[in-house]
Amino acid sequence: MTAPETLPARSRIVHEQLTAAGIDSSIVVLPDSARTAALAAAAIGCEVAAIANSLVLVADGEPILVMTSGAHRVDMTVLAESIAADAVSMAPAATVRQATGQAIGGVAPIGHPSPLRTYLDQDLCPFEEIWTAAGTPQTVMPLTFAQLESLTHGRTIRVA
Repeated sequence: MTAPETLPARSRIVHEQLTAAGIDSSIVVLPDSARTAALAAAAIGCEVAAIANSLVLVADGEPILVMTSGAHRVDMTVLAESIAADAVSMAPAATVRQATGQAIGGVAPIGHPSPLRTYLDQDLCPFEEIWTAAGTPQTVMPLTFAQLESLTHGRTIRVA
């Protein structure tokens, strides 16, 4: 377990929000970047499907957060139908940074300047433990699906 005061600044914000929500989860600092689900799963020792990728997308002009299983890619048509959006696209890096305060590859489900409308991939539900980024590409944290849902107020949908 990493002491909160030694975490990177963005991860300390995530830790503070976890604590405020009453969630006891340890942020783990990995020796190398875990910018992809495969890298994260290998570093953690879990299934790729148990990695909750944080994707910042733009839906009808508004940034949204989609937490999706690392086992598959988001189908933009399915996602648009699931959230009743006319258009959904990947957010540019500048939009990701502005909306979350975090860099692509390290976007946590929380710790953003303002909460983002969040959607959760139904394929994450079966896992007892899922892993998300914790504010930087080198930090991760374990959560249950219920904790992720509670933290983000996310709606569970189909994304693929």
